[in-house]
Amino acid sequence: MEIICEILSNWRIFLEIIILFFMIYAILYYLRNTHGALILLGFLILLSALLMAARLLNLTVLAIVLETFYTSLPFLLLVLFQPELRRALAQLGSITILANRRRKEVISELVIAVQNMARRKCGALIVIEGKMHLQNIIDDAIPLDAKINSLMLESVFYPNSPLHDGAVIIRDDHIVAARAILPLTLSENISRQLGTRHRAAIGVSEESDAVTVLVSEETGSIGIAHGGKLYRDLSGDELQKMLDTLIVHKEAGELSETVRQLNEEWESSAEIISADVSEEEEENK
Repeated sequence: MEIICEILSNWRIFLEIIILFFMIYAILYYLRNTHGALILLGFLILLSALLMAARLLNLTVLAIVLETFYTSLPFLLLVLFQPELRRALAQLGSITILANRRRKEVISELVIAVQNMARRKCGALIVIEGKMHLQNIIDDAIPLDAKINSLMLESVFYPNSPLHDGAVIIRDDHIVAARAILPLTLSENISRQLGTRHRAAIGVSEESDAVTVLVSEETGSIGIAHGGKLYRDLSGDELQKMLDTLIVHKEAGELSETVRQLNEEWESSAEIISADVSEEEEENK
């Protein structure tokens, strides 16, 4: 009973430990897979090895000098992770309204580029990263760091361009990689008419929450892959609606509602076309 009372009386200590644990975990999680993290890891391994050797060999002066490096670690972190810290502070300072505005700008530039490429029948494969990072795919691709722009996207997928093959990866409002190789879907319920570009779009959507926009090189049709499903033959307005649902609102239920509305529009337009055709046939008779 006394032990329980002592633990309860020192609840602030446990609270501080929990807060420090989550702070350190959040920092390490955010800085994972960065160049600065690899440099810091290599530096710490080298410093620890030298310090152990100095103590074993009783090199007192060298050990004292090496120990002073540990006191300078905070300054080293500020230098190594300066880009990541700036990006984290920018994300922390941005509010939801501004974030949604940036997402809508990304969608606008993306739709313009896709429509232009569809008219020219220029094949394209654009992956918009979700909450699940695609770092393993990015590491094997050509790294880029460019704010998303319709002209930039069109130039990447221009025929015979060195970056034309593969996919472009978009993170937030930046193009982070080009010529990325995506995993192909293993599903057997895929039409034989679909090529590698469509299978890659479905494949990455099966393994992540990414949204993939593609343009067929053969037909110039526009499609979206998400959650292992492929939506084909979209118009510019339909593409805008689905991207707005998936990127701005980020609700799978809203996507189902959007698809249902689009299907109703397609059916109504098909009825109008069939009615016009029947009227023409009656006039010809």
